[in-house]
Amino acid sequence: MDVLHWAGDCAPIGDKLGRIIEVERIIGSRDVTDRFIGTSSALRRALRELVTAARFGSGPILVLGETGTGKELAAQVAHRIDTKYSTGHLVIVDCTTIVPGLLGSELFGHERGAFTGAVSARSGACAAANGGALFLDEVGELPLDLQPEFMRVIQEGAYKHVGGDRWQRSSFRLICATNRDLADEVDAGRFRSDLYYRIAASTVRMPPLRERGDDVLALFRHFYRQAAGDDRDVSLDDTVRAAICTRTFDGNLRDLRQLAHRVAARHVGAGPITPGELPEQDRPTAERATVPDAPLSSDTGTFAQAVRQMVIGGANLRTLRDEVGRLAVEAALDESDGKVHAAAQRLGVTDRALQLRRANGRKGS
Repeated sequence: MDVLHWAGDCAPIGDKLGRIIEVERIIGSRDVTDRFIGTSSALRRALRELVTAARFGSGPILVLGETGTGKELAAQVAHRIDTKYSTGHLVIVDCTTIVPGLLGSELFGHERGAFTGAVSARSGACAAANGGALFLDEVGELPLDLQPEFMRVIQEGAYKHVGGDRWQRSSFRLICATNRDLADEVDAGRFRSDLYYRIAASTVRMPPLRERGDDVLALFRHFYRQAAGDDRDVSLDDTVRAAICTRTFDGNLRDLRQLAHRVAARHVGAGPITPGELPEQDRPTAERATVPDAPLSSDTGTFAQAVRQMVIGGANLRTLRDEVGRLAVEAALDESDGKVHAAAQRLGVTDRALQLRRANGRKGS
């Protein structure tokens, strides 16, 4: 949300509305929709930040997020919509897959004989990214001794080959990604503060699947069609839908993609996917199909999924209301160390009302 001070001039309002319209247009373009599936508010917020930084900014972009949330996809989108560097290559360097002692060579290149095994000169990623973009995945793994050299590349566009003495020049858009908290890494002395603030000119957080609501089903269908090699949509049994929506995807998109591939290998015929076609470890249990005994999470996405699960399991509106009320009373009492008056104040009810609801909850359980 933004607030403008009205001074009788419509131009600032028109400019802001124009920017909003342009950002939404880009989000709806193939450059974005070919890579990101979903319409959840969490995803839309992330894409607005990404598009704004990549199209209208010029500094480095830092993409944050858990493993499998689409950080490399975000880098691809940022490169495609960049008006200055999109004609060049997107060069990807995964800092976790390269031996630390060779990362300098990977980034900056090396001269012949610079180290054992350097039988010929080699250009590095910085040279390859000239005129395009360099994506450093898991930048938190960048060795501390290389960070000052990389800082010079960002500031001046200059670097030296390992074993070389001549300055090389390169101009590119820098995009970094990490699943670490770099502020904590700075506090621990494992990451330079000046480098952190340089690469975080714009920061975009990619949301995990648990925050993306119904995007999970849309993504599952997308991955299923890819695995099955069939563009036709597939229907899901209600129990299967509930199992997918309530499942924990620790690997996020990667985890969901693997589930879709396992189901595609098992599904036969044109009918809906049924519980028996889910791998055994992914099938719904009896506990999942009924009203949960454990307190519902306060996380918005998880709460919505739990309510959906209860409705599919046959709970009506009265049951839902009573169950949520019971859980709220229990939570308030737990947080108030069992003190009824304090718990009632938390919930905005009288002591008597809380005691009555507590008694009714016990009778119903």
